[in-house]
Amino acid sequence: MCGIVGILGKGAVASHVVDCLHRLEYRGYDSAGIATLENGHLEVCRAEGKLRNLEIKLSRHPLNGRSGIGHTRWATHGKPLERNAHPHATRRVAVVHNGIIENFRELKQGLLDLGVSFISDTDTEVVAQLVDRELLAGHAPAEAVAHVLPRLRGAFALAFLFDGQDDLMIAARRGSPLAIGYGEGEMFLGSDAIALGPLTNRIAYLEEGDWAVMTRAGVEIRNEDGVIVERAVQIVPAGALLVDRGNHRHFMAKEIYEQPEVIGHTLGHYLDLSSDTVNLPELPFDVKGVRHISITACGTALYAGAVAEYWIERFARIPVSIDIASEFRYRETPLADDGITIVISQSGETADTLASLRYAKACGQKVVAIVNVPTSTIAREADAVLPTLAGPEIGVASTKAFTCQLATLACLAVALGRANGTLSADDEQRLVHELMETPRLMSEALKLGPQIEILSRTLAKARDVLYLGRGPAYPLALEGALKLKEISYIHAEGYAAGELKHGPIALVDETMPVVVIAPHDHIFEKTVSNMEEVAARGGQIILVTDPKGAQAAHVDAVQKLIVPEMAATICPMVYAIPVQLIAYHTAVIMGTDVDQPRNLAKSVTV
Repeated sequence: MCGIVGILGKGAVASHVVDCLHRLEYRGYDSAGIATLENGHLEVCRAEGKLRNLEIKLSRHPLNGRSGIGHTRWATHGKPLERNAHPHATRRVAVVHNGIIENFRELKQGLLDLGVSFISDTDTEVVAQLVDRELLAGHAPAEAVAHVLPRLRGAFALAFLFDGQDDLMIAARRGSPLAIGYGEGEMFLGSDAIALGPLTNRIAYLEEGDWAVMTRAGVEIRNEDGVIVERAVQIVPAGALLVDRGNHRHFMAKEIYEQPEVIGHTLGHYLDLSSDTVNLPELPFDVKGVRHISITACGTALYAGAVAEYWIERFARIPVSIDIASEFRYRETPLADDGITIVISQSGETADTLASLRYAKACGQKVVAIVNVPTSTIAREADAVLPTLAGPEIGVASTKAFTCQLATLACLAVALGRANGTLSADDEQRLVHELMETPRLMSEALKLGPQIEILSRTLAKARDVLYLGRGPAYPLALEGALKLKEISYIHAEGYAAGELKHGPIALVDETMPVVVIAPHDHIFEKTVSNMEEVAARGGQIILVTDPKGAQAAHVDAVQKLIVPEMAATICPMVYAIPVQLIAYHTAVIMGTDVDQPRNLAKSVTV
């Protein structure tokens, strides 16, 4: 969740850009940089580490331009070195970028074939070089960007400055947020409205696929079809929270829609895209000899662990046992000498999970903690920490923390498979490529929002809801039911689809919605059989599937929510999006307190 800032100002902007970047530090970063136009020419200053290092450089070599862009970067492509820090620039254009360009290799190879030289290891430099080629061909800046954007595959937010164009900045978003700020004879750009707080309180948010041409006089916004559109300008209160809701009604909605960005951030931390390998931080123990894994957690984190059980057993062929932390800690579970324990917690302070960690360590186990707060107690006491890098999650019902846990666990499963020799180098490369498609596919799944909002008007009338899934979709069914219960207060239960006839089918009648999570995989036909059983009893089926599944499911469904086709490995992360949106929109219609549901706390520390 890196940060972007842009300013078309009246005077020197470098200090203001850095101040705005400080307001985005909560997102996390490992390098920073700015670019300004000095007498019409692009100048770039970058530094590894914290913003203080960039400020020291700027104090020695000040930049005085009136137009500037800045960036705080979490390393994705390439190590956190100065040459990989943003902005990336040619003589004609400078760019800052949040997100991941999935097809950067093929684009880069095409440029290399044309004799273009590269300085960094990043995917972002490819964008700069592509726009540079368009400018070199005689296109104006807006035309150059318009020609390049359709060639980029992935999730991204971009901001461009151009040599000799002191009154021009271009921005674009697909999957990563961007806000535009309006001033008097000035214009601003930021990843969050909070970044622009000291500069303006008039904010407009770019929508998915938008790109914007900014001057000091205003902005022209076009949608992904190139049509000029208007985006509402909002007044942001001066006392806005450090982490604001943006243009969303609730923090939960904002956090759902942040997922393409934060998943890209998390995957970038664990995947080395220069070699197509998983690059876990060095663990203080060898995982090669691990013969058994215990996973323990609570609530949503438990369901992330349940998905990981399928991944680890499939990729690494290591038996996995998973248990609720409150049970694990009390039943004196025997733990194998050649095993490890994985504990999962968003806050890193969950009382039962912390107690389970201490029990495992007392039994001589090595403990790996998957947490969103690296300074937490669980992180401090574990033998190894794999951070999820979701950024602050304000909504009590976990969304982006859940999918970032999944992303981290998927990378761990692949690493275990390589260590155990059950995955080849080709297998690892294939899986890395599949994982890197997740942010883009999540962005596509988010487009189901309006359809789900309409569907939820019917769902809100139900007293009970069933969720069904098979394989990794079974834990997702459990998570879907939990989300609906948490924030809408409608009773819901998740079941393995094969268990339908072992009891739950007794509940099915014409008033019962049944949400079926079923990607078109090798067990899809079995799930269709369960849907037939529901349909025969008048149940209202809501099928979440892909185009092949929608075509093959010859069962009347109240609604089909169709996500793109994708590799089975990443289905749990992408299918989490419609599951979360179902709960969110239903709760909004019910009029509940979505961000702070009754009787619940964000972190259970007792």
